[in-house]
Order: sequence, then C-alpha cells, then structure tokens
Amino acid sequence: MPELDGTHTFAAMSHDARDPSQLSFEDSLSELEKIVAHLERGDVALADSIRIYKRGAALKARCEAQLKDAQLEVDQIVMGPNGPKTEPAKLG
Repeated sequence: MPELDGTHTFAAMSHDARDPSQLSFEDSLSELEKIVAHLERGDVALADSIRIYKRGAALKARCEAQLKDAQLEVDQIVMGPNGPKTEPAKLG
C-alpha cells in the first residue's frame, strides 16, 4: 500500500488496500490517522479526496466495531472470590 506522506497519490488505494475487516485495530487506526492528516493538508484532488474519505469511513467503522467488541469482552470480566472470571455479557 502506498505511504500517505504526500509524495504518493491515492488513486490506486482502493485497488491495493487490504479489506478493513482483515486489519487489526492498530493497523486500521494508523491508516485512518494518515488519511486524516493527508486530507487536512488539502492537497488532494477532489476525486481522490472522495475515494480517500470513503476508505477512512470504512476504517473508522472497523475501529468502532473492534472497540465495541473489546468493551463487551472487558464487561464480561468480573471479580470472583478466587480472582477475575468471565461471565456472559448482559446485552440489552
């Protein structure tokens, strides 16, 4: 995948980028941060900006889903008399 350092365009990004659902939280967040920084510089053509924005939206959704899953997992950990144990999450 091209680096998002201003020396490469994002034209090929949608073809080279991995599916966000296959990325770790850290990889998704890192790529999202680079996209935001690049878009904030304002030196991207309109068509590329739209393509990049869509990629960023997909990465944001991935990060939010992973955080929600992690929160559910943490919520299931409770302290018992013998230390931490897990319980089914109470949804709803």
